[in-house]
Amino acid sequence: MQAIKVLATVLLVISALIVVISVLMQPGETSGLGAIAGGAETFFGKNKAKSYEGKLALATKVAAGVFLIMSLVIAAIH
Repeated sequence: MQAIKVLATVLLVISALIVVISVLMQPGETSGLGAIAGGAETFFGKNKAKSYEGKLALATKVAAGVFLIMSLVIAAIH
């Protein structure tokens, strides 16, 4: 049981660091006045999942999910 607690804690800390780093690396969503005229949608906006920003967003979501699950596991163990 102690090994599971240590493993869950390590995964919790690693996922927390990944969430913080990936959120800080994401660019801001300021599109200015271009959003009013519809100029914010570009070619790269359509293929966002394949871009660097899309990969960072996915990494953030996965790390946040792991963080949530490990938090629940640690709470259930105690």
